[in-house]
Amino acid sequence: MDRTENNGQETTIEESLKELDGIVEKLESRDISLEESFAMYQKGMDLLKQCSKKIDTVEKKMLKVNEDGELSEF
Repeated sequence: MDRTENNGQETTIEESLKELDGIVEKLESRDISLEESFAMYQKGMDLLKQCSKKIDTVEKKMLKVNEDGELSEF
C-alpha cells in the first residue's frame, strides 16, 4: 500500500525522507508523550519500508539496463 498525497499522486522518496526527518526531530524532543512517540515510530517505520521498496524497484530497473544504455521492459 503506497502513501499518496491529497491530489492522488504517490509521494517521492525525497518527500518521504523529509517527513522522516521531521519525525526524528519530534522523537528527539522531550515534549512528546510515550503514546505519541510510539505512533511516530510506527509512522516512521512505514515510511522507511516504502522508501526501501521504491529504492529496490529503482535498483532492479538499473540492473536491467542493457549494454547500450537502454532500459529494457519488465
